[in-house]
Amino acid sequence: MSNAQILQEALQLNPQERYIVVESLLQSLDKPDDSVDSIWADEAEKRLQNYKDNKVQTIPFEEVFN
Repeated sequence: MSNAQILQEALQLNPQERYIVVESLLQSLDKPDDSVDSIWADEAEKRLQNYKDNKVQTIPFEEVFN
């Protein structure tokens, strides 16, 4: 069955059934990716260490939000 056929069939559903299909599809896309989480955790650790070692220039909070 092609994507177009699936879409055409889905559009024949009543609104409540379409809602269930849409929610299910969206939830299937919104799953955490452990490898990405690990990469971000490593990056955060590096940034924190660079901050502690005074290797980065910081900007005061007030200046950032002005």
